[in-house]
Amino acid sequence: MASPVKSITSPISVDLYPTLSFLTLTIGLIVTASFFIYEATSTSRTRSLPKELATSAVASVFLGFGSLFLLLASGVYV
Repeated sequence: MASPVKSITSPISVDLYPTLSFLTLTIGLIVTASFFIYEATSTSRTRSLPKELATSAVASVFLGFGSLFLLLASGVYV
C-alpha cells in the first residue's frame, strides 16, 4: 500500500514573514548605508578590500532574505 502523502510546510511560521522581512531589510539597508559611508569617507590608501567584501556580502545576504520574506508575506510564493 502507498504511504500517505505529507504536505510540505515551511520551517518558519507564515505569521512571522512580515516581521522577518522588516527586520532583515532594515539590517541590510543599515549595512548598505555603512558601506556607502565607508566608501565616501575613506581614501584610496586607507581602503581595505576584505572589509569591503565582507560588508557587501553581509548587506547582500540580508537584503536577499528580506526580499524573499517580503515576497512571501505579500503572497508571491517563490
